[in-house]
Amino acid sequence: MITATPEYIPEQQHLVRKCISGEPAAFRELYQQHVKAMYNTAYRLLNSHADTEDILQDAFTDAFRNIQRFNFNFTFGSWMKKIVINKSISHLRKKKAVIVSIDEKKEPADTPETDEATHAYRVEAVRKGISALPDTYRTILNLYLYEDYSQEEIAGLLGISHGNVRVQYMRGKQKLHEILKNDGVYG
Repeated sequence: MITATPEYIPEQQHLVRKCISGEPAAFRELYQQHVKAMYNTAYRLLNSHADTEDILQDAFTDAFRNIQRFNFNFTFGSWMKKIVINKSISHLRKKKAVIVSIDEKKEPADTPETDEATHAYRVEAVRKGISALPDTYRTILNLYLYEDYSQEEIAGLLGISHGNVRVQYMRGKQKLHEILKNDGVYG
């Protein structure tokens, strides 16, 4: 969840109130303040600039059409991020990015753990590695690692079991480990 500084909240609330009253400049200002972060969120999930631009346009259009429903207990950015993530996941579903249901008993008992902290100094290499993952793994890793969703929340978003998310996360992490190892990022 996005935290806001005390001075940020009144500014955002003021802009949202102006949007509700139909002021075009307020829409432009909110868009300019949030478009880059929302683009990054969608791109991490979709891994396509064209798809990201389409989703972003749809997300902002829907948000601004429904601005009167905005809940002032949250920041505009957190509300917008939820819209972008939901639209990105829906888009992946339409593209047949199937989240395969897995029998938890088939999970290898000796799945190697990777230590994310050892990769912290190589953030760009990790991002590139994640973008090379299949859609399912990339989506779950991005929601968990970058968007701070819990595995239970991811299960709800994707319509799969928590155990399936856990297995997909572990397999995605293992595949990322292999990609980074093959790219010589670490041994």
